[in-house]
Amino acid sequence: MYGGDEVSAIVIDVGSYSCKAGYAGDDTPKSVFPSVVGSIEQSGDTDEAKPEKEADSASDPKNGSKPMDVDKAKTKRKYFVGQELEFRRDHMELISPIKDGTVTDWDVVDNIWNYAFRRRLLINPEEHPMLIAEPSTNSGQQREKAAELMFEKYKVPALFLAKNAVLTSFASGRATSLVVDSGGGSTVISAVHDGYVLQKSVATSPIGGEFLTECMMKSLESKGVIIRPRYSFKKKEVSPGDYKVVDLDFPNTTDSYRLYCMRAIASDIKESVSRVPDTPFDEVAYANVPTTSYELPDGQTIEVGADRFKIPDILFNPYLSQTIPGVNGFGDSTSIRGLPRMVLDSVNRCDVDIRKELLSSILLSGGSSSILQLKERLEKEVMEESPQNARVKVLASGNAIERRFSVWIGGSILASLGSFQQMWFSKAEYEEHGVSYIQRKCP
Repeated sequence: MYGGDEVSAIVIDVGSYSCKAGYAGDDTPKSVFPSVVGSIEQSGDTDEAKPEKEADSASDPKNGSKPMDVDKAKTKRKYFVGQELEFRRDHMELISPIKDGTVTDWDVVDNIWNYAFRRRLLINPEEHPMLIAEPSTNSGQQREKAAELMFEKYKVPALFLAKNAVLTSFASGRATSLVVDSGGGSTVISAVHDGYVLQKSVATSPIGGEFLTECMMKSLESKGVIIRPRYSFKKKEVSPGDYKVVDLDFPNTTDSYRLYCMRAIASDIKESVSRVPDTPFDEVAYANVPTTSYELPDGQTIEVGADRFKIPDILFNPYLSQTIPGVNGFGDSTSIRGLPRMVLDSVNRCDVDIRKELLSSILLSGGSSSILQLKERLEKEVMEESPQNARVKVLASGNAIERRFSVWIGGSILASLGSFQQMWFSKAEYEEHGVSYIQRKCP
């Protein structure tokens, strides 16, 4: 069986917003980069892409499947992952491989994994067992596809798929808790009991950090603020210390890349100024709140007023998003509930015996859970709605880094436990029982 002491496992968590990868036993991931990739369609002009690709396959003579894949890629598209996204390229479309928590494009995920292993962690995946975090809503088909890719393409010695909610629970040292995971693409609430996700309790909502960023952007645009992407201007020194902004024109930039750059700025505005209001947001009451100023990259300073309370409150009251001009509502907005409602619905779907325990350990995780005052407001609202004698406690790490990476940290703890080492799904077992055996090995 695999002996876990000599070589450390790799923990990788590909979320809808960013990919976290690093060594088990570390307290934070070694590498964090966006989980969107740029792709450029290539038809005839594959010559420039060749040398790099050939060098890539030459450096890895053991891996027989690689040159074949390169041929396939030549006719299709060239990918840019991680830091390569910071540079604008003509006709580069951005693709996000994850939609509503499930992988829609395995080719892209494969590129993200490859980049994480070979370019960021600089390891050979054949030598390290892999712990992969997966959403609680993951289907059996998705898990088998991930296992197949890991064993067939990367030839990993052992693999384990762990649910996000379970890992978050472990990161805070609990086996039973209600995990509220608010990430980039969605918010998922799941009850964890004795280290297993109770599938019937899982509640999801499409409101995540990216949707809030979108609302922030549209709301600012409706007030006449123009967010200029970083690549669309340069600052020119007119006299010492005095700069003039000069517009640059790149007609071939795709819309998806332009939006990506604008969202990055809007996201920073959201993270810098917003906080959850203590009471439900009300246009009239918040009309004259003091504003906060924020300086955009091109030097203009904007004042953000009521929006700093309104945007985060969408998590609690999704209907607020309909009042922002230009935001696409959800197809069926009746089924979309605020956080407190989802928490209670999720708890009520569980067994009566454990409801009290779940309410007293509600864990916040994911990037969007770091918004100021979220914990206090959620606790207050759940307390008002829950039965009289229930003790409601919302727990969240005071450290925003820990909140954001709690899934990864849980994976790092789990994979480095001595008692976990017999749980790995090894390559030998994969070859003997086939890929469907993963459903039994990783609950």
